[in-house]
Amino acid sequence: MAVWAIGDLQGCYAPTQNLLEKIAFDPAQDKLWFCGDLVNRGGESLETLRLVHSLRANAVCVLGNHDLSLLAIGERQENEQRKVNPDLQRVLFAEDRDTLLDWLRQQPLLHADRELGWMMVHAGLAPKWTTQLAEQYAREVEQKLRGDSFRKLFKRMYGDRPHWAPNLTGLDRDRAIINVFTRMRYCTPRGRIAFEEKNAPGSQQPGLYPWYEVPGHAPRDLKIVCGHWSTLGLFIGHGVHAIDTGAVWGGKLTALRLDSEDLRIVQVPGRPVPPPVPRTT
Repeated sequence: MAVWAIGDLQGCYAPTQNLLEKIAFDPAQDKLWFCGDLVNRGGESLETLRLVHSLRANAVCVLGNHDLSLLAIGERQENEQRKVNPDLQRVLFAEDRDTLLDWLRQQPLLHADRELGWMMVHAGLAPKWTTQLAEQYAREVEQKLRGDSFRKLFKRMYGDRPHWAPNLTGLDRDRAIINVFTRMRYCTPRGRIAFEEKNAPGSQQPGLYPWYEVPGHAPRDLKIVCGHWSTLGLFIGHGVHAIDTGAVWGGKLTALRLDSEDLRIVQVPGRPVPPPVPRTT
């Protein structure tokens, strides 16, 4: 048996198939952890979503920002759905869309296996969150996503404010929790997310830190695997294994074996991206 974590797929179906072949994935005994953002931009989101759904008995997937966006768009009027990119439209107007979206909405924001010693989130954790607090906050939002109030949550999910604080309540609290789990890259020592900062470390404004390097952050008793930050690339440090290596941008799709004492990483080429067309004057 092997347990593999896989970085952001973002609709890159062919690279996903190639990676599963390269790791010799055996659904009879192996397990897969997907770090979220299954869909968008890769051109094959429908096929990718169907593939992961077909593997659901042997896989767990945490929700990423693109997954949540797809779910929110899926609750809008048809004329609004037809304004999104063709890749997502193929999901929204597929005959099995309800099956796929209902399944996706049941997926967690956080997955932890304490026996294995790993936790998976899409983006990151707030500086003061222990793994136990993170699990508690994830369950709060997951309960609403899976309950009767999910449409209300999707309507109010978007926005950069308020920043996370333990005393937040209602939809403000839900939005802040979602932002940490699915949009975090840089933040201040007090946990204020710098949403506009998306490039590699060293490019950020003074006073901002990668979420895993914030001075004085809470101790964490599990190793963390995550995605979301393609410009960071493959990063291993501070108990964090970031494995979004930009498959959708022409980078690589990465798998990390979680049940091995040795560090084992497998990569395949991502989606072919044509070079930009030179401007003519």
